[in-house]
Amino acid sequence: MNSKNEENCLAERGHPSLVELKQSQGYPGLTQLKEKELAVIECIQEIPCNPCEKACPVGAINIGKPITNLPELDVSKCVGCRQCIAACPGLAIFTIDYNYSKTKAALSFPYEFIPYPEAGEKVEAVNRKGEKVIEAEVLRVEVEGNENTAVITIEIPHQYIEEIRSINYDRGVRDGS
Repeated sequence: MNSKNEENCLAERGHPSLVELKQSQGYPGLTQLKEKELAVIECIQEIPCNPCEKACPVGAINIGKPITNLPELDVSKCVGCRQCIAACPGLAIFTIDYNYSKTKAALSFPYEFIPYPEAGEKVEAVNRKGEKVIEAEVLRVEVEGNENTAVITIEIPHQYIEEIRSINYDRGVRDGS
């Protein structure tokens, strides 16, 4: 894929490329991710939206005026609290705790499908296209106070932190019911 196609991936394929995402003000670098749990904002379209800014209790996300500005993440303020994840109507915010263990990171992301998996279950970890990358273990499922969006946290090897963004889960298929 040439760089021009890579840069226009959202318009052409329906999902942003890593190149597009890394150019945004909400995408921290690997060095920053290795320091502490941080939000990763994959919002690259200028639309009127600011729930993430309002949800952040420490003021780490700034949109300002006009409301169509892209969110900017101040990594020095971000505490990885995950409040912005469920607040984002575009499902475009995640947190990554790179230091969850020596070889694995904890990835937290929004999830709006029912049924929810349970902590300890194995699930298919998928990329932005919905393609299975690996099997992962669910660490926690946060539903309380998040309206209709759960925040799921899975454990993934470090090498997949820029690739995995959700899960494919169907309890009926897994349980045989």
